[in-house]
Amino acid sequence: MRGKVLAAGLGCFVLLEVLAGLILALVVDWSFDTALNSFLVTNGLMGLTFGICGAVIAWHRPANPIGWLFVADGIGHATTAVGAPLSQLLHNQDVALGPQRLLATIIQWSWPWSIALFLPLALLLFPDGRLPSPRWRPVALGIVVTSPLFVLEMGSGSEPLFEGGPAGYLQLPSHDALQPLWTATELRGLLAYLLAIAGLVVRYRRAAETGRRQILWLLLATVVMLLFMAPWALVTGTPILVLLAIPLIPISVMIAIVRHQLFDIRLVVSRALTWALLSILAVGAYAALVALTDSVISSRFGRSATVTVLVALLIAPVLPRLQRLVDRAMYGDRRDPARVASRVGEELSSGVAGGMPGVVEAIRSALRLPYVAVAADGSLLASAGVAGVVVPVELSYGGTAVGSLLVGLRSGESALSGTDRNVLALVAVPLAVAVHATRLSSELQTSRERLVAAREEERRRLRRDLHDGLGPTLTGLAFAADAAANLISTDPSRASELVGTLRTDTRAAIADVRRLVDDLRPPALDELGLVEALRQRADALSWRADGASVSVQVSAEGLPALPAALEVAAYRIATEALTNVVRHSRASSAVLSLRCDSHLEIEVTDDGPPNGAWTPGVGLQAINERASELGGSFTAGPSPAGGRVHATFPMEPA
Repeated sequence: MRGKVLAAGLGCFVLLEVLAGLILALVVDWSFDTALNSFLVTNGLMGLTFGICGAVIAWHRPANPIGWLFVADGIGHATTAVGAPLSQLLHNQDVALGPQRLLATIIQWSWPWSIALFLPLALLLFPDGRLPSPRWRPVALGIVVTSPLFVLEMGSGSEPLFEGGPAGYLQLPSHDALQPLWTATELRGLLAYLLAIAGLVVRYRRAAETGRRQILWLLLATVVMLLFMAPWALVTGTPILVLLAIPLIPISVMIAIVRHQLFDIRLVVSRALTWALLSILAVGAYAALVALTDSVISSRFGRSATVTVLVALLIAPVLPRLQRLVDRAMYGDRRDPARVASRVGEELSSGVAGGMPGVVEAIRSALRLPYVAVAADGSLLASAGVAGVVVPVELSYGGTAVGSLLVGLRSGESALSGTDRNVLALVAVPLAVAVHATRLSSELQTSRERLVAAREEERRRLRRDLHDGLGPTLTGLAFAADAAANLISTDPSRASELVGTLRTDTRAAIADVRRLVDDLRPPALDELGLVEALRQRADALSWRADGASVSVQVSAEGLPALPAALEVAAYRIATEALTNVVRHSRASSAVLSLRCDSHLEIEVTDDGPPNGAWTPGVGLQAINERASELGGSFTAGPSPAGGRVHATFPMEPA
């Protein structure tokens, strides 16, 4: 809270200083040209923007030193702005020389700190208030330690603030003799700003999407500032008014730190870069054509009109190409869908499962998107970037949705543009095929795992039945045979009893073996065939639990030979369905139908009265699992005529 109060207080102080400067300028009757030449206008505007923007940053981000550096920068410029007309007023009122010189000293020694220390250090710390890395500490320390040199150069000069005005205190008599030092100081300032720019470049390359957007705001301000300064510097020299572009720096930094998602900064920077490059091109073309027209054309046609026409003709075909280059740098290849599709194809060719992360990264980088992901069946297959506002793009294969391409919107966008949608629609086609293939691969792997698990479970069951059932029975048979052999000569009657027991146990063992064999594959299928085995089973299931008879009719004419797995599945499903009719329905008749063309259809219907929706039990679940294992489908439930169980299988099992 104290930080916010301090930020607000300092911001108001800067505002009061600038207002006082404007009032004093009116009091001393300065014209606009006089106020401009005394830097009241430029220092006042820079002080106001740096001070207010710094106060806003410090209010919202008190731990970020950039806000406080900007406030200090604003105070330096605002103090100079209010000091210039105040110095004029004191001089006009013939105030004692001492206060005038003191005020001149404050003015001369206040604003250089803004240029030499506060601004380059703030740029070096932008946007999070920390250095790009610990290796940059010597750079920050060098800026702090060497900044007094520029302050000394500007403050110790002997020039008065205005003609006839007094010079300040702390003058260096040998100021002019130190010109080599001042030249080195100017180079030091240039180096400080170049290092700050280099730090921004390093940050941009390392930053995530949010950090890059923040840096683009500062880049936008720099581009616009160059648009103002570069043409004047190249043609006629830089007027004072050009300094009015500098306040764009604190405004852009404030937006970047506090409200960097205000709108699509990439689009603005794209247009600004285009016009900046075009302006530089126009200035260069103008300078070259002026020299040409001086010697060749101007004597006949007039220089001004000719140069204007020629520059326009030169720039007209350049602008679209330049815009495409800048758009590609900001938005990637979205105007070249074939290029994006080619990159996606290259990633997919590396393998369906292994290439999906590369695909989303390729789409994200190709379109300069903050986030791209592929989702299917409620889970992410791959993602790249940081998710913000996400728009799903449906991926469909064969008219069926197989997944979604999740696309993060760029800062300031509320929806995908038509150009982006066109590119994504083209990319979605091979991507949907890849997602479908990934799903099939996953299902195949799951099916394999189920088959292995089922095989191991069946082996475990066989081992248990043999060990716990047949094993002890055979062991008992061996002991009984040994005992009968030992007693046959001494106790024939006892031996005869043991032989009878042996006969009974042997039959029980044979029954266990038959049961195990029947569980593996019903022997009736091999002995009678599928249709006759079902008829035999239907005859055995002709009585309900309450003693009432059930007439079961089997219809299966012209049935071809079936694969072994399909034959067993058909038998198990049909017998389970007939068993359910006998156990649970009150039907008096049932029909089992088997039909075969391109698919094998198994249908069991009965005339039992309706008893509401069926609740799947163990039997129906087993039928469903058998159908799924062979790529078939299964339905069961009440019908207008009674109960109905229907299963369909392809003739070549999946």
